Amino acid sequence: MKFLAITLIVHRPDPATGVLKSTHDRFREVLDNAVLAEELGFDGFGVGERHERPFLSSAPTVVLSHVAALTRRIRLFTAVTTLSLLDPVRAYEDYATLDHLSGGRLDLIIGKGNGTAQRDLFHVTPEDQWDRNAESYEVFRTIWREDRVSADTRFRPPLKDAEVWPRPYQRPVRVWHGSATSQESVDLAARYGDPLFSANVTHPIEPYAALVRHYRERWEHYGHDPADIAVGAGSAGLYVARTSQEALAAYRPVFESNLAFQKKAGLPVVFETPEDFAERSSALIGSPEQVIDKVHRYHERFGHTVQHVQADAGQLTDTQHRDSLELFQSEVAPVLRRTICDPPFAWEPVLPGQAPAPAPTAHVH
Repeated sequence: MKFLAITLIVHRPDPATGVLKSTHDRFREVLDNAVLAEELGFDGFGVGERHERPFLSSAPTVVLSHVAALTRRIRLFTAVTTLSLLDPVRAYEDYATLDHLSGGRLDLIIGKGNGTAQRDLFHVTPEDQWDRNAESYEVFRTIWREDRVSADTRFRPPLKDAEVWPRPYQRPVRVWHGSATSQESVDLAARYGDPLFSANVTHPIEPYAALVRHYRERWEHYGHDPADIAVGAGSAGLYVARTSQEALAAYRPVFESNLAFQKKAGLPVVFETPEDFAERSSALIGSPEQVIDKVHRYHERFGHTVQHVQADAGQLTDTQHRDSLELFQSEVAPVLRRTICDPPFAWEPVLPGQAPAPAPTAHVH
């Protein structure tokens, strides 16, 4: 199993003090967390893309380029690239450049994105967002594979024998499809034989497991080998401590603050108590043994081989956050790496003129 640390670069005041960090300091915090993730042995670091409050993640290629300069090994993920809002030609140029600068460490997770404000900002409607996402991905995918591209597009000027530069470093970049609530993204991933990344954050496991089942069914419908399926899954929170009591006590203020924010924003409340959140959500809160058990339980439903956790301290102290990540990497991750297999492809860059190396094997739980 592989592990990612991911941030959406949420920018909100501290609930206890009311102090809002400067934008500059928040970006520096993201860079420090990326370096820490590599130092602790995470396999990937992801930056989201949102174009509305309270997020600062509107330019993930810029942030990830800086992360690339500060790191050497860790793979760089987008979480997610909102292709429904973007011109696929411009997106390709940005990401191909980033892939060269990082030495082929880029993985993309794409999706239509969420949020009314960012839809309005880019003049995308609920009726056309899925069509835009599919068209943008088809163009993006083609540009990555072909030196000249022609496409009769609806949502951007058509392309006729067009050249787009720079040409790729990885041949091609790996693209995951982010999946939250809809079968459209699942079907798009299955159609092209691409890996799926389940958001797995807001609700209990059932709706996400249903989408993963649908993905597997559509994968076979499109004629792909089931052995080539790769699924990733998110988590709603992370706090690993020596005992469950210690973990829940430390995380309680974080949960209560998030609950107050949800209610103030008029968002639906799914988990009313921290105990319910720790038990029924995807949050990894507890002792190392409890966290290992929960990931295994989710693996039984998803069959996932990549797990993401939150890169940010959020409302934990920096010491709590680092201690939790260190305990996760020292006592949780090694067990999961032994008992759950890796994705069915090599994690290293696919360089020009090279075939990808076979992925290492592991025991499947």
